[in-house]
Parts: sequence; C-alpha cells; structure tokens
Amino acid sequence: MRGSLASVTERFGDAHREFGCCDTTFRIQATGIRADAAATAARETAESLEAQLNAFDEASAASRLNREGEVANEHVARIVRRGLEYNDRTGGVFDIHQGRVEHDLKTFSRGDSETPPTAFDTGTVRVSGSHVTTDVELDLNGLAKGYIVDRASEAITGLGRRGFVSGGGDMSPPTGPIAIESPYGDDTPLKILDTDWYVATSGGYRRSRDGTDHVYDPTTESLGSRHESVTVVARRDCMEADALATTLAALPLVEARDVAAEWERLEALIVHDGVFHTTEGFDTHVLDT
Repeated sequence: MRGSLASVTERFGDAHREFGCCDTTFRIQATGIRADAAATAARETAESLEAQLNAFDEASAASRLNREGEVANEHVARIVRRGLEYNDRTGGVFDIHQGRVEHDLKTFSRGDSETPPTAFDTGTVRVSGSHVTTDVELDLNGLAKGYIVDRASEAITGLGRRGFVSGGGDMSPPTGPIAIESPYGDDTPLKILDTDWYVATSGGYRRSRDGTDHVYDPTTESLGSRHESVTVVARRDCMEADALATTLAALPLVEARDVAAEWERLEALIVHDGVFHTTEGFDTHVLDT
C-alpha cells in the first residue's frame, strides 16, 4: 500500500494550468481526487478542440469547411446547430454565415489590412449528423470559445472533484467569487459575481482599431460594439452565455435590454455610456458587500 505524502497529493489536491488558447489566456483549476490528471485532461481537451475549430489554421476542420464547403466533424456540427438556433432566435443578429466578415475584421484589427469589411453575406448551411455543408464561409468564433470552455469543464468534473475553466471572459460556473473586469483600464471591477451559472463578457475595449472591434450586426450592417461592456450569466452553458454576450453587444441599448429580459434563464449587465443597466435578476448573482 502506498502511504507517502506524494501519493496522497496525487490522489487528492489542487492543480492549476494556464496556457494560450483561442487567442486569449485559458486558466484551469481542479480540486479533489486526481486533480492534476483532470487539469491535464482539460488542457488537452481545450488544445485539441482549438486545433479543430480555429478558422485561421488551414489544417483545422473549421478551415476546411470554409475552404471546401463541407466537413465531417462532430464538434463543428454541434456548434453549427447551435449557431443556427441563435440565428433564428435573435432574428439574424447572431449570424454564423459571416465567416468572411469575421476574417476581414480580425485582419483589420491586427493591422494586416487597411480597411474593415463593407458588405455582409448570405448563404445556406445544412447539418446531418456530424456532416456539415455550406455555400458561404462560416463564423463559428462567437460560439467556439464557449464550447471549448464547456468541454474542458466536463473533463474536470468527476466524483470527489470540482473545477473551474476560464477562457478570457468566458467561464464555467465559478467555484468562488469572480470579478467583472472594468472596460475603462482601471483595477476596480465592475461587479463581483457569486454565481453557479456560466459567465461571458463581450465588448470592444480589449481589441479595437479606429473604433472597430470584433462585434457586428448583419441586420443593420453595422460594425463595432454599441456598449462599453456586456456581461451575461446563463444557466444553460457557456456557449449560450458567449452567444448572448455577443448579441447584446451588437444591439442598440433598448433592443439589448429587451432581448436580455425576455431570454429565459439568463441575466445581463450592460454598461452603456458609463451607466449600468441590469436585468431584474442580475443582482442575485452579485456578491453582497
């Protein structure tokens, strides 16, 4: 029988991982039985999925789909199904058909091109099992990071173990209080959350160039987030929080507030012109101070 301290630590303890993924920093924390192995499995899951879903990697399944018009990949298929759901539920504001626009926006924000995109696309996408076909380039980035957080979180979960995954502003249910980063460049958080729901934050303050960022609204053909910051907590999963944070960031204030208020099992904080706008139940997810 092994009775050393090292074997006890291997079976029960804390483990942390920090690494680059999805053009941001991922942080993984696992506590409990075989925490170290679980944290390693979660990182491997995240990196494997990034390799399949990164549209800027020519070898990825997402890139092959956009290049060849079809691909067989269960993860791409799941994301496309959810993307089509949100396209329908948001009246086209969340639109995965804009892969060319997303690509051109990213190259512009990186300084690799001098002009942002000026036109939006339409097309047809079909999903059958794990097989996806499309006649237009797809933008899966509005869901991919949330999807990766969800799958990495599943890799951590187990009997006698819990964990937390953060990918930039996208998070699995936190295991303790977390701060919402200020978009104003100071160290004072907007709020401290204490929630068992999934969290996502969107806004143009992290990556923008000449007032243009990664957010767009195809229904009005407008570019750029309309608010300083949007934070969403969602009961369903991180994919939903990710998609709705992006959607609300693209909408004018009144419409964003209406969508957030009507969406079931979702609460939101929208910071617009320095004013905090929250849904009725958002404060139930805020730490009392």
